[in-house]
Amino acid sequence: MSKLILANDGIDASGKALLEKAGFTVVTEKVAQENLSAELNAKKYAALTVRSATKVRKDVIDACPDLKVIGRGGVGMDNIDVDYAREKGKAVINTPAASSNSVAELVFSHLFGMVRFVYDSNRKMPASGNTKFDELKKNYAKGSELRGKTIGIIGFGRIGQCVAKIGLGCGMKILAFDPFVKEAKLDLDIDGLTNPSVLVKTVPLEELYLKSDFITVHVPGGNLIGEPEIGMMKSGVFLVNTARGGVINEEGLIKGLDSGKIAHAALDVFDNEPTPSEKILHHPKISLTPHIGAATNEAQERIGIELAEKIIEALK
Repeated sequence: MSKLILANDGIDASGKALLEKAGFTVVTEKVAQENLSAELNAKKYAALTVRSATKVRKDVIDACPDLKVIGRGGVGMDNIDVDYAREKGKAVINTPAASSNSVAELVFSHLFGMVRFVYDSNRKMPASGNTKFDELKKNYAKGSELRGKTIGIIGFGRIGQCVAKIGLGCGMKILAFDPFVKEAKLDLDIDGLTNPSVLVKTVPLEELYLKSDFITVHVPGGNLIGEPEIGMMKSGVFLVNTARGGVINEEGLIKGLDSGKIAHAALDVFDNEPTPSEKILHHPKISLTPHIGAATNEAQERIGIELAEKIIEALK
């Protein structure tokens, strides 16, 4: 069996070291999508790892009979034809737990930035802070606190539960929806306390829409929130999407923002990545990041290690 592994979207040094210790050769030089099938087949790679950039579709799978493992560094595998690969005898693995806390912290980066207008202030202060300081101060004078507010979490798996833990630490009320989770016991990691925990019971989605001041989505895909769902929400709601582009319909989102039904939105993921809509990019009420939910040093190290361990196991 080949000992070659192509980490086409990179892999953390810790994961690479584990693979090399197990006797594998890890290639990290990026191969263009159009050349991927030929490269994999010519050198008889045993495993391919990707993140969100590289696509592993039917054509790649069919062209590479020697490929044994396809690994996704991260949670979602929508860039891989998973079922087809498994039908062809390939092991398809991902790292669902490694980035949960990093994504949850990004949610709160956006939330804190929105309620105090930090994202907008950072745009305007460099341009006019020295000439319109008092005007900007007045514009940003009506911030609000997260404490005491209700955050609705759609999707109560690993990431959703991490979001809930941070929300509880901020003094927020938690509403969660998940068709597969009735309740979850959250163990709170608080320095100096011995395993405090909180039991959160999920609620119907309609109740979450009606009662939440903030809504964040953590589902694998689909068009979940459009104009009808936005119509059910509180006026002045804040929406956050760090899950998948399209989970919140972008046209419906813009209409909601323009009408005032939605106070602000935060997006880390977009339709048409890597070329998001200009309307989205330039909307004054949207806080923006370029799909960086898992992009922390800690998460990448955990992803690399988990990916390496699973590849080693799969290729035994």
